Amino acid sequence: MKKIAIFSVMTLLLVSCGRGGDFDATGTFEATEVVVSAEATGRILYFDIEEGDTLSAGEQVGAIDTVQLYLQKLQLQRQRASIHSNRPDVAKQASALRSQIAQQEREKTRVENLLKDGAATTKQLDDINASIRVLNGQLEALLSNLENNVSSLDENAAAIDLQIAQIEDRLNKCRIVSPIDGVVLVKYSEAGELAAAGHPLMKVADMSRLYLRAYFTSAQLADVKVGQEVTVIADYGDDKQHEYPGRITWISQESEFTPKTIQTRDTRANLVYAAKIAVENDGLLKIGLYGEVRLAK
Repeated sequence: MKKIAIFSVMTLLLVSCGRGGDFDATGTFEATEVVVSAEATGRILYFDIEEGDTLSAGEQVGAIDTVQLYLQKLQLQRQRASIHSNRPDVAKQASALRSQIAQQEREKTRVENLLKDGAATTKQLDDINASIRVLNGQLEALLSNLENNVSSLDENAAAIDLQIAQIEDRLNKCRIVSPIDGVVLVKYSEAGELAAAGHPLMKVADMSRLYLRAYFTSAQLADVKVGQEVTVIADYGDDKQHEYPGRITWISQESEFTPKTIQTRDTRANLVYAAKIAVENDGLLKIGLYGEVRLAK
């Protein structure tokens, strides 16, 4: 019995040692996850998603109540219309003075001709010139006043346009959209619930490319660099494995204690360095799936 037990232990050790040579590092798959939070406060009118749904970037999947914001926008639009209706018609209001000046200019020309023939006096010409100067002064003052009024009204209208733009931005934030192409992992809220700014609504993950977070010992760092092509083996259990081409995209600058769920080539190593390896997902890879890394020899 002792010989059988010893033989069994030795067999397990040999299998374990042989298994250890199949990989250079191990880890689990993770994805780029985004928690989508509410950007406005109000009741959720609809939220048409379920966990597992595939979303496109920018796709609207829900909305938060916008009635009060929409009414504010209508009020501001009415105020802007009122300002534009009070905008003076500069050309029309100055036309009367311009007509008087033109009439006086014609009268001046007539008096100058009469003065040459001795049929008019210098005083008549001086009176007309004085009248023209007064009318020009009145026209200049009127135009200046009208321009100031127009400028003030335009500034008020521009300020209202900015307020309308702010309302439109807040209205856009009432739309619940996915910021990335991905799959809904978790749905935190339902239609009819009250949302508050910053309150999580859903979690979306980009499943088209996963990352194997693997751990290398300090002795392996000389053979590992960012951009390096490696082989990733996904372990589906029951001896079902699949190899994928992978590329190292990140290596930690700091060491950490070996996680309890991680195996390394050197079982005596206490400190390891985390690395991310990008793998294109064929639809089989899942978050949390166990994987191994094999470096090119």
